[in-house]
Amino acid sequence: MFSKKVLLLSAMTLLGMCASTPAAETDGPALKKDERIVFLGDSITQGGVGPHGYVTIIKNALAVKHKDLGIEVIGAGISGNKVPDLQRRLEKDVLAKKPTLVVIYIGINDVWHWEHTPPNGTTKEKFEAGLTEIIGKIKAAGARVVLCTPSVIGEKKAGANKLDAQLDEYSEISRRVAKDTGSQLCDLRKAFLDHLAKHNEKDVESKILTTDRVHLNDAGNRFVAETILSTIDK
Repeated sequence: MFSKKVLLLSAMTLLGMCASTPAAETDGPALKKDERIVFLGDSITQGGVGPHGYVTIIKNALAVKHKDLGIEVIGAGISGNKVPDLQRRLEKDVLAKKPTLVVIYIGINDVWHWEHTPPNGTTKEKFEAGLTEIIGKIKAAGARVVLCTPSVIGEKKAGANKLDAQLDEYSEISRRVAKDTGSQLCDLRKAFLDHLAKHNEKDVESKILTTDRVHLNDAGNRFVAETILSTIDK
C-alpha cells in the first residue's frame, strides 16, 4: 500500500512539474482513449522500462492523469542501437504492435560509435535518410511521431565534451527531419544543455543526469520523463 501511495504521489508531482518544462516546438493532438505509445530507442530506452526508468515514470504519470483513457505504454529499446538498427527492426518491434504514437529517442550511438575501433558510427547522410524512412513508415501505418534529439555524451558545459560538436550536428538533423516530416520535436539536447548550464556548478562530466556521461541516473530519468511528457501531454 505504501509503495502504491508513493508512486501516485510521485506521478502527481511529476505531472505538475511538466507544465513548466519547455520541450516541444510543435503541439500535437491531445491523448485519446486506447492510445498505444511505443518508445523506440537504444540502451537508454531499454533501461527506461526499469522501476525508475523514464518510460515507467511516463506510464505511471499517464495512468494517474488519464486513468479513464486506458493508455498502453510499450518500451522498444535495445542496447547499442543506431538508426540503421531501428530501420531493420521497425516492423517487428514497432509496427506489429499497432501503435497510435511512437516516441523515437536515438542518436547517441550514431555519434559515439565513431570512437570505436574500427569506427562504426552512422554518417550524417544515413542518419537523416534513416530517420526520414522510419518516420514515413510509422505515419503510413497511421501513427503519430515524436522525434527526440540525442541528449549528451558528457555533462560538462556546452562545448567542453569531446563529442559536443558532432552531437549538435546530429541534433540539428533531427530537428530538420521533425520539421520536414511534420512530426513533433522533443528537443532533449537543448533541454539537457539548459539544465546542465544551471545545475552543473562544478562542471563535472557525469553524475548530474547520467551515471557514466550517457546513461541516465534517477534524476536523469525523471528529467527525460518530464520533458517528454511536456511534449506528448500538454
